[in-house]
Amino acid sequence: MLSRNLSALVRFSVRKLTTQAAASNAAEYSIPTPESVYKTDPAPYFFNEEVQQLLLKVTRPDPSRVFRRQLDGRSLEAPEYKFMTDEDLAKAREEAHKKMIDLLQMPPIVKVRKDNVKILKRDEELVGYSTHKFVFTDTTFGVSNKKRIIVVREPNGDLRTANYEERDRLNQIYFPIAGREVYPPKMFQPEHLEPILDREDYDFILNRVCVQFDPDHPEFHRVSQLTYDRIYEKGHYEKLRSTRHYGPMVFYLTWCKKIDNLLIENIAQEFIEDAALTIKLYYILHPSDNVPKGVDNIKLIQHYLDNDCNSQCKRRLDNTLKMHLELESERKKVNEDLD
Repeated sequence: MLSRNLSALVRFSVRKLTTQAAASNAAEYSIPTPESVYKTDPAPYFFNEEVQQLLLKVTRPDPSRVFRRQLDGRSLEAPEYKFMTDEDLAKAREEAHKKMIDLLQMPPIVKVRKDNVKILKRDEELVGYSTHKFVFTDTTFGVSNKKRIIVVREPNGDLRTANYEERDRLNQIYFPIAGREVYPPKMFQPEHLEPILDREDYDFILNRVCVQFDPDHPEFHRVSQLTYDRIYEKGHYEKLRSTRHYGPMVFYLTWCKKIDNLLIENIAQEFIEDAALTIKLYYILHPSDNVPKGVDNIKLIQHYLDNDCNSQCKRRLDNTLKMHLELESERKKVNEDLD
């Protein structure tokens, strides 16, 4: 009972610190543009095997959340009951675990694409022939949508390659992707996106943006980063935990050097290993020569606190860590008394 009361008291205090950190960060932080975030290509870092394993671990896969009912309009399937031997049950659990990991496959983080429109030919004799553009598309099956030949004849006679917006539209017309619309839905427009963010439907937004846009599309980056930043401002990390979007969010925040509030939340939830793994990711993305090797989680957190923590959050993170250590000390005393 004493141990539970101590836990409740410390968690209440730490939640207060987390809320204060979120409010402070929201006031100080301005949302960057997608192009300004990834000035270098993040893909080599994101697809690194060590980083992938780290991000999956901090996602904290939970079958009850991964396999929860999705409000996507599809009917629920009737459950199937079977009698199983211990061996069959172990095999079924292994298959379910593999399926869970597949469902947690993270959307990739790559650099924002840039248009590279080329003028192929200028035909002045075609000037004024029409007031509309003519689009010519290679509809050969099996050709990559990115490499498919699509050219546009302008009213001024120029023959050029299609820009990305035109390419996306034509590819969707001739080779439609399920769930994707020819024109982006209005929900991604700022005036419509804001109410959805206010409802805290972060998972819905991120799932929808993955269907509508490719990972290198500027809108994919804009919407996903806007969602991550809102979660950062509000401290709503639990909303994405155990979803396929939690890892990319942690990667984005770490890339932008904005992990202090996340660390406070991790320690508040007593996810000390998660906090240490996030700091480890920080030093992978932002290498430092004085990072200690082979130290325990608390010492790694303390090193980050002393050397790299944002000055605005340093006191709150320090107090949160001290509260955790005090709680652990009290627990140890209680357990010794019980023994």
